[in-house]
Amino acid sequence: MNILDSIFVERFGYYIMFRLWAIEFKNNKQVKDITISDMTEDKNRTKKIFDALDEACYAFDLSRPVWFEKNISEFKRASKTRFYKDNFIDSIAFDFLEIQVIEED
Repeated sequence: MNILDSIFVERFGYYIMFRLWAIEFKNNKQVKDITISDMTEDKNRTKKIFDALDEACYAFDLSRPVWFEKNISEFKRASKTRFYKDNFIDSIAFDFLEIQVIEED
């Protein structure tokens, strides 16, 4: 727990953690990754997912991927999905971007 987390727990007595892991893969190897945390209470799960994905795309300098039906069903089933070149409007320098919810309360 970092200092901001401990201040939040001290002030409010609890915290709600949501973390999303975004990973770029090329040739079946992890090229880049980032973990996005969100401790806000006023957003629902869907809003947290889209905000975290936007933040990851900004960090990786990517356009926002398009969610196809396959991505939606995969994510509903496993809290994880992969975005391939067809999901992006711009060209990408990797094989796919995988996102996964790794923690949520």
